[in-house]
Amino acid sequence: MTQKEYKNIFDEEDAVGWLEIDKVVEGIYGDQKPRHYAPPVHYMVGGEDPLDGVSIYDSQKDMFHRHLVSYGMSELYYNEEAAGGEFSKWGFEFTFRLKPFDEDGDDPTWVVNLMNNLARYVIKSGKWFEEYHVIPANGPIRLNSTAEINIVGVAFVSDPELGKIQTPHGEVSFLQMVGLTANEMNRITSASSAYDEVKKVLDEMKTTNPLMITDLLRR
Repeated sequence: MTQKEYKNIFDEEDAVGWLEIDKVVEGIYGDQKPRHYAPPVHYMVGGEDPLDGVSIYDSQKDMFHRHLVSYGMSELYYNEEAAGGEFSKWGFEFTFRLKPFDEDGDDPTWVVNLMNNLARYVIKSGKWFEEYHVIPANGPIRLNSTAEINIVGVAFVSDPELGKIQTPHGEVSFLQMVGLTANEMNRITSASSAYDEVKKVLDEMKTTNPLMITDLLRR
């Protein structure tokens, strides 16, 4: 898409990229209204959280779980300079699928904080995430729990339902964060190729858990 075409289709009030995310998510959840968690102050005007928000959907597929989708790692708003780019801003958005955990109450807002922490890392370091990257948490990924949580790392994989889309600003991949156990992290860190081992771990997981839903109590 050229800048001229872009300006003919959109105006400065359009949330061009945001609507593209909504479109693909609505293709899965229809008219389900998500619970959206937005920062009190936007990052561009001095807020602390880089993401413009995270939407949480309830999914009945495979097992009941929460499906979280971020808004903010891609170009969300009107930007004619970004028209027709190869990638939309950082080129991805975070997603996460979580089996309900009693201590979370209605929603796992700690995942919103985790996504914002990872977004801060990307912005400050200039390094982005791709499929089969892995991040050690140096402890349970959910803090302040009375339960014994053995999920101590996160791997990234293409979200099985959302995949990737082409937007007027370029490509956006939906990178799903998948919780890994201590044993899985040990396998990955001791392997000659962490990338190959992450892929093996996730392929094994898919055989019994196709949507790669994180269960904080998994051993």
